[in-house]
Amino acid sequence: MRGPEAEFQSAVIEAAQWHGWIVHHTRSVQIRPGVWSTPLQGNKGFPDLVLARQAQGDLVFAEMKSARGRLSPEQELWLATLTAAGAEAYCWRPVDMAAILNRLSRSNQ
Repeated sequence: MRGPEAEFQSAVIEAAQWHGWIVHHTRSVQIRPGVWSTPLQGNKGFPDLVLARQAQGDLVFAEMKSARGRLSPEQELWLATLTAAGAEAYCWRPVDMAAILNRLSRSNQ
């Protein structure tokens, strides 16, 4: 990920860590010019970020998208499945930053 989406994601990670969350993100690697890959096993489309806070018992999955970015069918399936399983799962965009900061600053309990 490069450009504005990467900057947005970095801002969310920084805010999450500031509020006591631990964060996981798997980075894509460029395997040749113009070709990027994320070495994973399992179903495609897993959310970009996993955020957790032990003391509050919070767990959030977030797919990061630019203002015009679209979810793939695989990403939609992951978010729907995680939500159906009782998890908090979001597609976050820069326009959502105020709501994101609100969520990161409060406990889900």
